[in-house]
Amino acid sequence: MDRFAGGGLLVALLVSSGIAFSWPSITSAHDPFLIHPWMLLALVAVTMYCLGIVLDRGELLELRQRPLSVLLGVLIQCTWMPFLAVLVVEALSLEGDIANGVLLVGCVPGAMASNVLTLTARGNVSYSVSLTTAATMLSPLTVPLTLMITSDLSASPSMMSPFRTAMILLATVVAPVTLGYFSKRLASTWSNALSSLAPRIASLALLWIIASVVAANRGRLSQVPLSWLMALLCMNLLGYAGGWFLGRLVGLPTAMRRALTLEVGMQNAGLGTALAATLFGTDSLTQIPTAAYTFGCMLTGTIVAGWWSRSGW
Repeated sequence: MDRFAGGGLLVALLVSSGIAFSWPSITSAHDPFLIHPWMLLALVAVTMYCLGIVLDRGELLELRQRPLSVLLGVLIQCTWMPFLAVLVVEALSLEGDIANGVLLVGCVPGAMASNVLTLTARGNVSYSVSLTTAATMLSPLTVPLTLMITSDLSASPSMMSPFRTAMILLATVVAPVTLGYFSKRLASTWSNALSSLAPRIASLALLWIIASVVAANRGRLSQVPLSWLMALLCMNLLGYAGGWFLGRLVGLPTAMRRALTLEVGMQNAGLGTALAATLFGTDSLTQIPTAAYTFGCMLTGTIVAGWWSRSGW
């Protein structure tokens, strides 16, 4: 798996978001960060297409040889993180857009950054890629289902239509990944060039998604309570803890537990952000938890992976 993310992407996120926040005070030119929600979904489709391009059969070895381990890992992802999201919503008595944003964070597994961080952490990269791929391809089923369940459990009625959410995920996640995977193999002459460009294009698309959220909420970001951010951080750290201990409970070896830990804690918040904008509008607060989680999980994931790269634990 080519490098999709790392410490450099975290720095780029901070810089691009800073520019998006300050754009009106820098220039009176057209604001490129204020874009239509469907443009956000197009950017998600681009990142998914790039994921399909860089997928290698060898990296899907675990999916072919040990499908039960992969499905078990996806099951942990799709139960533990939604459970934590409900805990956060209930503990802080969150309602409306913010509650829906937190629930979205908990229900969108499959962060691409976890794959390269697993490599840094000396984990099982094949298992990590297989988990990401399986979670991505199953998302039209798992995301609407977990959103319905968590909304009921948290007593936070959602305006999200399960059918519409599933159709959006099919069009912007499953179809682009499949198209990317096969287009690389059909265009064998250009396969090396595609594999080289795809990670860079995916990173730029993610940067634009998060920067657009910052731009749409310039006037409200300073009013976000610190308690919300701390709750998202706790959710992230407990996600790592759940991945590690649940992986140990089911008997996964250390390298696979490291992969599962990063995969569970690092949600696909870029997808969650685009879904929030599409389902609730760019002027809603729903995108703030998803965007904030992107920064948080990139930072903590980089720290955890770096520690494991130097540790025998």
